[in-house]
Amino acid sequence: MISEFDFFGVLLPALLVYSAVAFGLKEGVCRLLARFGAYRFIWHRALFDSALFLVLLGAIVLFSHCLFS
Repeated sequence: MISEFDFFGVLLPALLVYSAVAFGLKEGVCRLLARFGAYRFIWHRALFDSALFLVLLGAIVLFSHCLFS
């Protein structure tokens, strides 16, 4: 398993890179949900967004573990 990424000579922890990717995906999904009006049916937006980030982060870590193993 990859423990760090080399970014122009700077070693970045894998979790930092995965978190940045998950955050970008979360922002895209949140914009889609807002555009289609899905937040009207969500009780607590901040809690939903946090849970969405954690689900995406878990999926990315699981996918990268399966991909690099």
